[in-house]
Amino acid sequence: MEHITLKDDNNEFELPVVVGTENEKGIDISKLRSETGYITLDPGYGNTGSCKSNITFIDGEKGILRHRGIPMAYPLKNWL
Repeated sequence: MEHITLKDDNNEFELPVVVGTENEKGIDISKLRSETGYITLDPGYGNTGSCKSNITFIDGEKGILRHRGIPMAYPLKNWL
């Protein structure tokens, strides 16, 4: 398993890397506070994944939502 090393003045902490449904990489910080005493700051949660999913991919900035690889979009012809 791949890890990222977080260092402060006196310590090093290993954090696991997770791979998303479209091969994007993330850092699992679920045990960060309990193991290091640190928390994170991410205003607007722009860099935070709220859950792990093996079937869904979301990129809000690009307007992408896929479920099992299939783009999810409203069929506009049914709304007009």
